[in-house]
Amino acid sequence: MNMNKETQEKIQELQIFEQNIQSLVIQKQAFQMELSETENAISEVGKSKDEVYKITGSIMLKTDRSEVEKELKEKKDILSLRLKSIEKQELSIREKLDKLREEVVKGMKQ
Repeated sequence: MNMNKETQEKIQELQIFEQNIQSLVIQKQAFQMELSETENAISEVGKSKDEVYKITGSIMLKTDRSEVEKELKEKKDILSLRLKSIEKQELSIREKLDKLREEVVKGMKQ
């Protein structure tokens, strides 16, 4: 099959979009896992009646419960925002990818 230069360039662009999506999916999974761990930590701190400790570097420190809860909730909020941002980027790239795919198919039929 003989493709014109424009179609070849679009195919290369498709490959770049697909790589971008793969990268975003990996980032999204990492943030989802960290968010899940943070939510579990919030839950455990809320249930626990014992003292609360926090690991800092290679040591464990006794910590104020309300401070830990505040830090965890802030972390959860930040992770949620980052996750939403990645999901928006992924959606945008997927839309561009779909449009470009259609153009490539049309170019290959000509």
